[in-house]
Amino acid sequence: MRQFVLLAHDVPLDGEFSLDNLAGGAGRLDAICRSITAAFVTSHGIRTDVRVHLVIQDTYTITFDGADLRRLNPDERSTAALVRNALEVREEAIGMLPAEASPGVELYRYGLETVLENVADGTVIQLHEDGESIASVELSALSDPVFVLSDHHDFTDWEATLLAERVARRLRLGPTRLHADQAITVAHHAFDTEGYTRF
Repeated sequence: MRQFVLLAHDVPLDGEFSLDNLAGGAGRLDAICRSITAAFVTSHGIRTDVRVHLVIQDTYTITFDGADLRRLNPDERSTAALVRNALEVREEAIGMLPAEASPGVELYRYGLETVLENVADGTVIQLHEDGESIASVELSALSDPVFVLSDHHDFTDWEATLLAERVARRLRLGPTRLHADQAITVAHHAFDTEGYTRF
C-alpha cells in the first residue's frame, strides 16, 4: 500500500467555506484537492491500494481509503465537498474512534504525531527539495512507502523536528521544486515503474 500524509495549515476547522472560493476562503483547499486527486485518480478509475491522510491544522485528520472510496471525481469542487462533509461530522469522532463521513472517508481527532505513529509500519518518506535524489535509491527496498508533504507552506519548525525523528528517507524528485500534487504524480510514476526500469 502507498500512503500520503498531506499537511493543511490553513483549511478552516469548522468546514465553513464556499466551494466557489477554494483558493481564497478555504485555506488553499484547491491545491490540497489537486493533491488528493493526484493520489487516487487514474485514467479510468482510482487506485484502490492508496490512502491519504489529510492533517488539518494538526487538529483533525481526514483519511481517504481507496479500497472503499466513493464519489471522488477528478475535479477540485467535488473533492472539497468530501473534505467539507467530513468536517461537518467532526463532533461524531470520539477519542480514537473516527466519524465516517462517506464510504472511504473518515475523520479522526488527532494530528501529525499520531498519524506518523499509525503509519510507522511503512517506510516514511519526506519529499523535500533538499533530500537525496530518488534516482539514487533502490525503490523496491522501500516497502509500503508513506510520503509526507506540506501544502503551500513550508513545514513548521515543530513539524520539521518531528519528521527528522520519524522519517526513514528524505527524497528529492528532481532539480525543480514541484507543487504537492505534481510531486505525488512523480512519486507514483517512480514507484509504478520501479525507478523507471519497468514500463
